[in-house]
This record gives sequence, structure tokens and C-alpha cells, in this order.
Amino acid sequence: MVKRDDGVGGPAAAWEVATGVLRMSAALVDGVQTGVLRRGFDDVRPAHGFAFSLISRGPTTAARLAEHLGITKQATAELVQHLVDRGYVERRPDPDDGRSRLLVLTARGVACTRAAEEAATETVEGWRTRLGDEGFAALRSALSAAGTSGPLRPSW
Repeated sequence: MVKRDDGVGGPAAAWEVATGVLRMSAALVDGVQTGVLRRGFDDVRPAHGFAFSLISRGPTTAARLAEHLGITKQATAELVQHLVDRGYVERRPDPDDGRSRLLVLTARGVACTRAAEEAATETVEGWRTRLGDEGFAALRSALSAAGTSGPLRPSW
């Protein structure tokens, strides 16, 4: 049994932080999804955005995308086909491996990625408004100090 206390370093405080970060994460994902819908991209979901986060950095393979997302190659193939069918991604030959295909964002994929970035900025600016500049700077500093780096992907 976990003993609860309300101290700064106790389990109750840790749980409060954990649930707060999860709520912020959900609010950010919801804000991005609402923003891309408002900008006319009604055929993408948050999982697609996590794929865009890798593909937008440059051509990649489906195998690398599967690893990035932490999902099976079969699930990745379905996700990629959805993006190809809707004009967000195209497959190109890999000049280094004739058996492999590279995934590349199309102009529509780039536009959707920009829409998601704008929507994320709007969501985060709402936090800045509520926290004030000092509180926002403290949040940014705390996130940096906590080592919140790594791939942007859904949890498994």
C-alpha cells in the first residue's frame, strides 16, 4: 500500500504532478486536433500527427516509423496507407536500398504539419495567458530540467 501524504516530496505530490502532466498532454493533443480540424484537415487523427513528427524531419522508412511509434509493422502499413490515400505522404524509391521505399510528406502533409504547429502554439499560448510570463517561464524551465526529451509518439 502506498502511503499518501501532502508533502512536497511525498507520493501524493508525485501523483498530483503525474496526473497534471498527463492532463496537459491530453489538452495539447486535443488542442492540436481541434486546430487541424478547424484548418480543414478533417481526415487525420493524433496518431497521424505522431507519424508526421518523424516524417517531417526527412524521408524515412516504414520500419523506422514503426519503431518510432512503437507499433507493429502491420499497423504502420495501415497508417501509412491512410496517409498516402489522402495525399499527405508519398512513397519514393530509396536510393540506398532498392527493396525499400521512403516516406516523404507531400505539400498537403507539410501544410497539415504547419497547421498542427500553429494549433499547438495557440494551445500553449493559452497556458501562458493563464500562468503569466513568470509562471510560463517556470513551467518551461521545469520541463527542461525534468529531461522531457525523446520521440514524440503515443504511449503504448
